[in-house]
Amino acid sequence: MEPEEFDSDVLRQFVLAFKKGKLKPIVKSQPVPKNNKGPVKVVVGKTFDTIVMDPKNDVLIEFYAPWCGHCKKLEPVYNELGKKYKNEKNLIIAKMDATANDVTNDHYKVEGFPTIYFSPKDKKNNPIKFEGGDRDLEQLSKFIEEHATKFSRAKEEL
Repeated sequence: MEPEEFDSDVLRQFVLAFKKGKLKPIVKSQPVPKNNKGPVKVVVGKTFDTIVMDPKNDVLIEFYAPWCGHCKKLEPVYNELGKKYKNEKNLIIAKMDATANDVTNDHYKVEGFPTIYFSPKDKKNNPIKFEGGDRDLEQLSKFIEEHATKFSRAKEEL
């Protein structure tokens, strides 16, 4: 509730609207990016559902903090990962500043930075957390290829 003026009538109207299910949650969000065509898509609070929860795509999402040293170290690797998979139609590599945006789905728990989840297109409420591996191009690629539902290109021969 963000009233400009607060009194008993405003509170009463708010409670009645809440009981009727007519309220929309307030979501902390940075502005929606005007140009989001890079290899790593920027997700904000207002676009989390349309990008990460889109049932047409697998999504690898990194939740980061701009001040986090591990996140800064990961950034060039993550950009390289985005370039590697940019031609995959059904795979999105994305990132979200979790200090400036609300994560609007309870299945994506962010307890430290960076936190990385793979969200398969057919299991949006059961994301797979990246844990235990080095956050390098090889390990992240292996993680994606292990969990991806479909690749548009044939896997490269070793």
